[in-house]
Amino acid sequence: MLLATAGFALAELPWVKGTLHVSALLLVILLGIAWKSLAPLPSVMLPGIALAQRPLLRWTVAGLGFRLSVGELWAIGAPALAVVVISTTAALLFGWWVARQLGVGEKLGLLLGVGGAVCGASAVVAAESVVQGEKEDVAVAIGVITLLGTIGIVAYPVLGSALHLSPMVYGVWDGASLHEMAQVVAAGFGVSDEAARVATVVKLARIALLAPIVLYLGWSLRYLHRAAGHAHVAPVPWFLVVFVLCAVVNSLGWLPAHVTDLIRRGDLWLLCVGMAGVGLQAGFSDLRSAGLRPIAAGALQWVFLSALSFSLATWLVG
Repeated sequence: MLLATAGFALAELPWVKGTLHVSALLLVILLGIAWKSLAPLPSVMLPGIALAQRPLLRWTVAGLGFRLSVGELWAIGAPALAVVVISTTAALLFGWWVARQLGVGEKLGLLLGVGGAVCGASAVVAAESVVQGEKEDVAVAIGVITLLGTIGIVAYPVLGSALHLSPMVYGVWDGASLHEMAQVVAAGFGVSDEAARVATVVKLARIALLAPIVLYLGWSLRYLHRAAGHAHVAPVPWFLVVFVLCAVVNSLGWLPAHVTDLIRRGDLWLLCVGMAGVGLQAGFSDLRSAGLRPIAAGALQWVFLSALSFSLATWLVG
């Protein structure tokens, strides 16, 4: 909460807000990474970090539905969905292929591919339930995704501005290609509220692909007579359902405007708390021991996904 409050306050400073155009979410995650890199975390903080990084972050993402209306959801339409399905599927296959070409371990390569194509750490954890990799594999996959996604938080708004992308095209590109939901939201707010709204919906559509992908992965491993467990993945992520419900409430105008504004501001602060949890877990010590091959595999998959989704977004959506 301390980091979230600090980032929230810094983002409201006139110089930061008017000159740097840096979002509170980006400031919080950078503060978290700096803390993790420079000083050990007290053990008493670990339960709170875990709470912020998973259940709290998902609730706050669901609360972003109050920034949307059903009309906006409808307006995004089939072209954006096509971008998500095509780019995610292609990136998944490419990620698995390039990991094999670089000599990355099979289980680590599977985890990297799913995490990079779908939704980062949560996808890695879901895929691990069927891949049954080593703990080190999970840590390395999450570390690579955190590293690349953090770079994306900084790079995407700069590229979006340089390329003069509309909020719609930028939001589709952002939501279809960055790793974690928190990273997508941070990069979206780095451009505009509208871009963040579009990116959030696109990312949620992408997250909905997690269950069939993990179920397919489990089936294929069993079919090939390899060790695999059972996928414990809900057909539809619960926070996607809550997100839609919040959007419906917002669309129907059941709440007064000042109440909705208060909910949005409170949700943004809680989202900063969740981002602090992500930043405080972004240590790179595991990456050093794993070497450069997993980083190279993750980076090549991300470049492929980013280029493909950008091309599709400018063609189908723009």
